Amino acid sequence: MAAPQKPLAPKNQELLLVSYAVTRGAYDQIIPAFVADWKQKTGQTLRFKTSFGGSGSQTRAVIDGLDADVVNLALGADLLKLEQAGLVKAGWEAKLPYQAIVTNSVVSFFVRPGNPKKLKGWADLDNKNVQVITANPKTSGGARWNFLGLWGSVVKSGGTEQQAKTYVINVYRNVDALPRDAREATDMFVKRGQGDVLLNYENEAILAKKSGIWSAPIIVPSPNILIEAPVAVVDKNVDRKGNRRVAEAFARYLSGAQAQRIFAKQGFRPVAPQVKAETKGQFQAVAKLFTAKDFGGWSKINKIFFANGALWDQIFAKSK
Repeated sequence: MAAPQKPLAPKNQELLLVSYAVTRGAYDQIIPAFVADWKQKTGQTLRFKTSFGGSGSQTRAVIDGLDADVVNLALGADLLKLEQAGLVKAGWEAKLPYQAIVTNSVVSFFVRPGNPKKLKGWADLDNKNVQVITANPKTSGGARWNFLGLWGSVVKSGGTEQQAKTYVINVYRNVDALPRDAREATDMFVKRGQGDVLLNYENEAILAKKSGIWSAPIIVPSPNILIEAPVAVVDKNVDRKGNRRVAEAFARYLSGAQAQRIFAKQGFRPVAPQVKAETKGQFQAVAKLFTAKDFGGWSKINKIFFANGALWDQIFAKSK
């Protein structure tokens, strides 16, 4: 009688994660943890490839053929572009916990030691003697959140749309350069010493202080925009490659406690209630938050503010 055959070794798997620039540090820890967890559960050896950059640039790269299996982008607008391109199926928000949002943040101000410009809030940026650093909304998701923070600071405080437009034009007149992404903006302000104030993700500010590269005050103004960063499986690619199971498992893992704690250590506000409670004292309280939904959602935001020839293009032309 022939000896029974040994079961075939599980097929190895590979995933390409495409994400926005400032998440790299978190994924350097999350990915090995998931790989070990997946190996224990399935016996499969999982290999990851990663790509990081400005969210807008990453979105275009995926549309142009970057073969992503999972995307974590800086804003829902970029996922909508992938949906419109036929790469992600409609209803992606409902397929994962917390409407597919894996991290929150808010806009923060980095200021110079001693805060020589005496900056306290949004209104102080409308000053020709204050040089502002912020990334480019054409390439950076963080920069779009900054833009909405600026605009919302007026309209969510009782101002009119025209007052918001005038204010934002004036602020961008104080912007000398528009870096490609949030991490490059941090480098420009912190490492190269450019500007009086940097508008960036709160997580960038927390990480800079924790790492010791920045010790000056960080201002989290109120009102502020609740930054919501989504994740999705790239349906067209995983179905072609046959790795949907592991891609979906990884996407779900990002909202679990272990990944959420790693995100929190990297300065991101967690979305999982348990980890929110654990880390509450780590983040500054914000008296008033508004969201993308308060602007009508990302489809409307894109059309009004960021489509070709829309308000951002108009404001950029007038601010230069």
